[in-house]
Amino acid sequence: MKKGLALTAMTLAWASSAMAHPGAHVHPHDGAHWLALVSALGLIAVAGGLAFGKIRHRK
Repeated sequence: MKKGLALTAMTLAWASSAMAHPGAHVHPHDGAHWLALVSALGLIAVAGGLAFGKIRHRK
């Protein structure tokens, strides 16, 4: 329970800097939504490659 509360507090603290527009934030601007799409597709490709490698080397 303590870790859950700490994680929640940390997430809220981190998200508050993302919500404050001037300064550091983590959402894309100016039509850069392609970056999230490319990142997701890359993650899927890596996960698929790892799963395929694991299945292929199973004996």
